[in-house]
Amino acid sequence: MRVLFWGTPAFAVPTLRALTEEGHDVVGVVTQPDRRAGRGRKPTQSPVKRTALADGLPVLDPERPTGEAFLGSIRALEPEVSVVVAYGNILEQAVLDVPPLGSLNVHASLLPALRGAAPVHWAIVHGHDKTGVTVMRMVRAMDAGPILLQEEEPIGPNVTMAELAARLSEIGAVALVETLALLSVGALEEREQDHGEATYAPKVDRETARVVWSQDAADVANHVRGMDDVPGAWSTLGGTPVKLFRPLSGSIHPGDAPGVVLQADVADGLVVAAGNGAVELGEVQPPGKRRMSAIDWIRGRGVSLGDRFE
Repeated sequence: MRVLFWGTPAFAVPTLRALTEEGHDVVGVVTQPDRRAGRGRKPTQSPVKRTALADGLPVLDPERPTGEAFLGSIRALEPEVSVVVAYGNILEQAVLDVPPLGSLNVHASLLPALRGAAPVHWAIVHGHDKTGVTVMRMVRAMDAGPILLQEEEPIGPNVTMAELAARLSEIGAVALVETLALLSVGALEEREQDHGEATYAPKVDRETARVVWSQDAADVANHVRGMDDVPGAWSTLGGTPVKLFRPLSGSIHPGDAPGVVLQADVADGLVVAAGNGAVELGEVQPPGKRRMSAIDWIRGRGVSLGDRFE
């Protein structure tokens, strides 16, 4: 099948690779343009663009996927179907309508739950015990199209967003290949979403990622896991922002104010009071330094008993 692929981050790469490995003719890849990144602020290609170029696939990277010139360029590729995985822009109806078999999207939730930009983050932050992947037919409204295929995935008690996203990216790739196989023989069954049951997963940013220590310990731990590793949960210690990773929650603490360091020693690690209970933190990242174990941070006198995160 002639496929026009749309995607940008690493999450989309397994699906692109699965398409080529299954023998589909990827006639073009549309991705976000190079962005400045890193300390040197050098222009950096997206993971999808790097993969596509390495495989010799045609790449289009418009600032916005609009206009007659862009439409003409994708029509010239003569795709039968478009596949969209975390591309990063809303597509106009004229773009969705270019391939005769329509445009399909791989979304990392069990729709209609968690529509939006950050479904993996919020599934963990909200304490869900399962999530999954949905392949849907795209419509102009955000993540609202008919469901074509869904696969569930449990969320383990200590899994991080990065770990769960990696699993879902592989599950999504398999689900998409299966969907195209069904589409090719006319065996797809479409199911409209129950829009009244929709929930949302807005984009996360640095302010979203800040820890609120007055929450229960389990909620704080979910928040830290849900923001790992980008953008990274954080809090300030002595006015300095510190990123926090690898949490475990406990049910009780001696009554100190939320954010107070209850334990900071190389034998037992770093434990911080929450609104109800306490959170053990396995890893941290002080500003300008690498991510490290909390014990190494304690050993380097980065934190002490009685300090308070704000």
